[in-house]
Amino acid sequence: MSDRYAEWMRLALAESALAVETGDVPVGAVVVSADGIVIGRGHNQREAAGDPTGHAELLALRQAAAHVGSWRLTGCTLVVTLEPCTMCAGALVLARVDRLVYAAEDPKAGAVGSLWDVVRDRRLNHRPEVVAGVLADEAGEVLRAFFRASREVR
Repeated sequence: MSDRYAEWMRLALAESALAVETGDVPVGAVVVSADGIVIGRGHNQREAAGDPTGHAELLALRQAAAHVGSWRLTGCTLVVTLEPCTMCAGALVLARVDRLVYAAEDPKAGAVGSLWDVVRDRRLNHRPEVVAGVLADEAGEVLRAFFRASREVR
């Protein structure tokens, strides 16, 4: 399965490149159905849309839900280039996503173990499987390059 995860992460990394074009932090996400088909895609659009909820994960989850015609994304895998924040972690739990695959850890806002662990909280009614660190070096370098460049512009 790890080859599949890397393949899907490369799709999420391609999405993250689209965020940079609009000045957004380069985070990308895809939702993959139980049969391995990408049914949702998203990249950060907070700056582009002026929307505080314009996170890659939420946009990909919304697209996937529209595709299946339900808010329940049972059997699906969310693949994202950065550890989800509390908002996104909560959304994937509420959407009943079966598996979360992410690349880079987010020590400042991560809610899958770095600062909080929303997805494994036993008080919640759903806990997805978590696969961390898939193409973490590549995703981390994309983020580091973005922040280096944004500091140079200031």
